[in-house]
Amino acid sequence: MPIVIAPIGKDVKVIKILTDERTKKHLESLGITINSQLIVLSSSGGSVILQVKDGRLALDKALATKIMVI
Repeated sequence: MPIVIAPIGKDVKVIKILTDERTKKHLESLGITINSQLIVLSSSGGSVILQVKDGRLALDKALATKIMVI
């Protein structure tokens, strides 16, 4: 499922990132990689706030719909 519809407050695991290589590299530098664990802190209007390791990160709807999690 895309991360925009993931349950809030639950650990989710990234299984696929459906974007170009440049964006994948940028996400990797932020800590979002295949098999990484994330927690969705907030979701409104398609924008998502995530906890990645010890930090927080906000993603817009366009990018958040391209990150698949279980």
